[in-house]
Amino acid sequence: MTMSAGWYLRRLSRMGPREIGGRVGDTVRRRRWRSAPPDCPAVTGARFTASLPAGAVDAVAPDAAKRLVAEADRLMAGHAEFFGVERDDLADPDWWYDPKTGRRAPEGYAFDVPYRDEDRVGDIKQIWEPSRHQYLTVLAAAYALTGDERYAERVAGHLRSWWAANPPLRGVHWTSGIELGIRLLSWVWVRRLLDGWPGAAALFEDNPVALNQIWHHQRWLAAFPSRGSSANNHVIAETAGQFAAACAFGWFPSSARWRADALRSLERQLRSNTFHSGLNRELATEYHGLVLELGLAAVAEADAAGVPVPVTVRLVLLRMTDALAAVVDNRLRPPRQGDADDGHGLVVDGAGTDRWGSLLATGDAVFGRLAWWPAVTGTDVRTPLLTALVQPYSMIENAPAVSRPAERPAHFADAGMTILRGPGEIWCRCDGGPHGFLSIAAHAHADALSVEVRHDGVDVLADPGTYCYHGQPEWRRYFRSTLGHNTLELDGGDQSVSGGPFLWTRHARTRVLVTDPSGASDGGVARWCAEHDGYEGSAHRRRVELTAASGELTVVDEVRGPRREVRLAFHLGPAITAELVGNRALLSWTRDGEDRSAELDLPGRLTWRAHRGESEPPLGWYSAGFGRKEPATTLVGTGVAEGTQEFTTVLRFHG
Repeated sequence: MTMSAGWYLRRLSRMGPREIGGRVGDTVRRRRWRSAPPDCPAVTGARFTASLPAGAVDAVAPDAAKRLVAEADRLMAGHAEFFGVERDDLADPDWWYDPKTGRRAPEGYAFDVPYRDEDRVGDIKQIWEPSRHQYLTVLAAAYALTGDERYAERVAGHLRSWWAANPPLRGVHWTSGIELGIRLLSWVWVRRLLDGWPGAAALFEDNPVALNQIWHHQRWLAAFPSRGSSANNHVIAETAGQFAAACAFGWFPSSARWRADALRSLERQLRSNTFHSGLNRELATEYHGLVLELGLAAVAEADAAGVPVPVTVRLVLLRMTDALAAVVDNRLRPPRQGDADDGHGLVVDGAGTDRWGSLLATGDAVFGRLAWWPAVTGTDVRTPLLTALVQPYSMIENAPAVSRPAERPAHFADAGMTILRGPGEIWCRCDGGPHGFLSIAAHAHADALSVEVRHDGVDVLADPGTYCYHGQPEWRRYFRSTLGHNTLELDGGDQSVSGGPFLWTRHARTRVLVTDPSGASDGGVARWCAEHDGYEGSAHRRRVELTAASGELTVVDEVRGPRREVRLAFHLGPAITAELVGNRALLSWTRDGEDRSAELDLPGRLTWRAHRGESEPPLGWYSAGFGRKEPATTLVGTGVAEGTQEFTTVLRFHG
């Protein structure tokens, strides 16, 4: 996906003067580095002291250790899966190869590589992901748990291979700061987990090649931070990785300055990226998880190194953890909102480990669980290792008292998210929040007033997900479109105007009018109502009611304005089978071996059709994770609205 001159003009229009000036300076610096790259200073006497405390590894639960070792053995055999693509070449990887397209990224000066152009480079996510080296932290953790040196030797071989193939400023792995930041964090944990291996020092602190790579990664991040309209999760990954490396690998003349600068930036960006309610401002749940992981990992490095951290950093992470505990369903699944690319900050676990349960377990150890938190029954490797380094909040000297929610929050006014809960583990998310974060709202979807409904953790009315970023523009448009969500579309257009795959030039503004999410818990009716201004000349208002006695969910869409073509979409989860008869859909699925069912009464004023797995144009799909999609039923009602009209939908669960 190459960017046109029009895209660059639209992108420029979303920047302020300070950001433009910073980007001009970046361009000048890149040209200077082409002919005169900076040199790594000589380092002598480097030692690694940020080891795990005694007993940390012994605290790992046996089942979590078993999953980890199974994953490590799969990696040792060369097998891995990245974004739906199975690989069997990881025993000796080609670091620039994309197995999805069969292409290999071109060589040359890093800033000349057209990494957005899939025809020339391949799928950049497929190339970048293994080089985050998070699979190496898994192998290093397997060594720490078992003492089997095969894992350590494989890690060492792959690091040496990567360093040789990717000298500083050469090639595709030196083009994006988030990649450098996460890679640095992985190297810190690799060194920590290999601490008992006799070859660890020779691989890192006594290795001039490693020192050169670590220095250049930090120098790059200091020179080219994400700026202004791009200062979202990327800048947090950059500063967290920079800070972690400056703490654990503080061997360079600039280490103290890098550490201080990164900590200031991390504190500022965590605050600016997080609503006071604790939800991430990008309104993309996967990035809430990524930022929380990165923040916790950064605090762990600070505490391990004895570096004081502003209490505001811990308070933001505490609010984020409480917010996560508040919004998950009864199976610990959070909302599927906005973009998701399966990005993780720190990976030391095997397949099958619950990411969200792991974060809540870590939050329990660091901040203490509240009475209303959901129970976490699973285990993981990361929590005992990470929390062995982090000082619990209750033990922080002179830490201020914290006011935390006495009851489970259900309405997050600043984020515009409301969770309605009802009998039979009914969970409903209502979206009345901002379109996205910063002027470009990069990871937002055109999903104003959408709903997401689950029954005992099963997607019934589903958010279809993300699927892809680069290379497939028609699929990128669909998965973030208004039609691609459980909301209403007028005249075939999105509520917000897209200017590119990560750029919105007009943002729909949403206003919540009524919120009473606690009604169902009292045996009555939970209510929510909001409207948005995304359709010029017309207004869309939606009311949602969840009745406790019956578990009945009613959605009323009101359209006011001149004659417009209407499409109302309801996307069913992949586990749901639907039989559409007229304007009634009979839904069925299985949960834990038990048959479940519901019926969906759809507005009779619209003509309804079921779509499944259509590609021209895309319609009827569900993406469980980045790079993966599967057919799912989408019910679309078409018609017209003129003046003021209401369209009522009723979802009734049986049993």
